Amino acid sequence: MIRGAERIRNIPVMDLQRNKGAFRQGEHGPSWPRSPRSIPSAFAYEILQRLLCTAVPFGSAARVSGQLRKNHLHPELKRCSMAHNCLQCIKYLMFVFNLLFWLGGCGILGVGIWLAVTQGNFATLSSSFPSLSAANLLIVTGTFVMIIGFVGCIGAIKENKCLLLSFFIMLLIIFLLELTVVILFFVYTDKIDKYAQRDLKKGLHLYGTDGNIGLTNAWSIIQTDFRCCGVSNYTDWFEVYNTTRVPDSCCLEFSENCGLHSPGTWWKAPCYETVKIWLQENLLAVGIFGLCTAMVQILGLTFAMTMYCQVVKADTYCA
Repeated sequence: MIRGAERIRNIPVMDLQRNKGAFRQGEHGPSWPRSPRSIPSAFAYEILQRLLCTAVPFGSAARVSGQLRKNHLHPELKRCSMAHNCLQCIKYLMFVFNLLFWLGGCGILGVGIWLAVTQGNFATLSSSFPSLSAANLLIVTGTFVMIIGFVGCIGAIKENKCLLLSFFIMLLIIFLLELTVVILFFVYTDKIDKYAQRDLKKGLHLYGTDGNIGLTNAWSIIQTDFRCCGVSNYTDWFEVYNTTRVPDSCCLEFSENCGLHSPGTWWKAPCYETVKIWLQENLLAVGIFGLCTAMVQILGLTFAMTMYCQVVKADTYCA
């Protein structure tokens, strides 16, 4: 625009003199003064008016152009700022959430390692699945939680779409697997009961044998704490010892070789039904624990997908 004005000021006066008659006749607007000195500025002013397409002074042309540009870009800048603010808020919320998630996984892993070192294969009751011990379950669970929490933390702080999507997919797979297990458990409750009792009775034959200290400790603790004996009856132990005998943990009053005494000194309640009744009595606590676990996972899924969408939106508006 300035270069055009400079060129206009350099137009020879003689050329402008030829057009002064046209100015007086009104062909290009109102009649201008006859003074030759006023004609160049008047002619330049008219051309500037035509170039700017608006009747404003020359000095305000840049301001008009800037204002038009600002009015055009203002909605885009506003959307970009809003997307950025939302992204920052969700970013730190998700980081704190996954940090707590990761710390929880560290705690679970630590307890599992402690059980494996101090208690052996604690709570290994199944002979069909000897690796299905409390220690191993805690170690595997803690490891998965730590990995998922770590991926979520890095994805949140780096605003990385790939990591956020990976976190969402891993957490969704675990949530769906848990939901599937719960549904199958309620659908096949009777079959699971029969299979569990049969497998537990089979595991009794490993009680007190070498390499099965975890199973031995688990049965001793269960029979002592729940005041029960055997899976379905104290007679389950007769097949193990091939005689009328039970472990000392079945005795009403514990003493050395008390399991060789008469049945009147033993607990009569079956351990399977006793533990099952205990779980039913504490069903509310179990349900609250399961619900809290599901809510934490759903919250993680929501955070991950919301932040992923905000990153995409921020990239779109602020590119």
